[in-house]
Amino acid sequence: MDGTDTRLLSALAQDPRRTVVALAQKLGLSRNTVQARMAQLEKKHVFLSFERRLNPVALGYPLMAFISVHVQQQKLGRLAGEIAAIPEVLEGYGLTGSADLLLRVVARDAEDLFRINGKILACDGVERADTALAMGELIPFRVQPLLDRGSEGS
Repeated sequence: MDGTDTRLLSALAQDPRRTVVALAQKLGLSRNTVQARMAQLEKKHVFLSFERRLNPVALGYPLMAFISVHVQQQKLGRLAGEIAAIPEVLEGYGLTGSADLLLRVVARDAEDLFRINGKILACDGVERADTALAMGELIPFRVQPLLDRGSEGS
């Protein structure tokens, strides 16, 4: 990734709705150059899915929680697929440390969260789960500081 790619990604991070023509004008590049760069960045899986920008609150899920799951290691592969089938599980990460999985889940209310927790606990291979409610987002997902750092040459 070179400086032009970084400038392009920074412009997109500032305004993700910009068209290719608008990006070309802003960056002083040709439309074809911007399209070619965007295609290459897409092939390299630089862009996340659009659904990452959808707010679960607007979909009726105002409660967010993080669930640390302790599992039987030999069942982890199959278990990931079973947990992914629960619609309220937005993300899941394998961890080192005391827990094996960290799940970000959403729920309609506390009773719904209890139901979701029960679904997770019912999965074959789950030993226990610890739930922590998210009280508020203090640092939203961002990449601009990384782009800024890359363009500074650090």
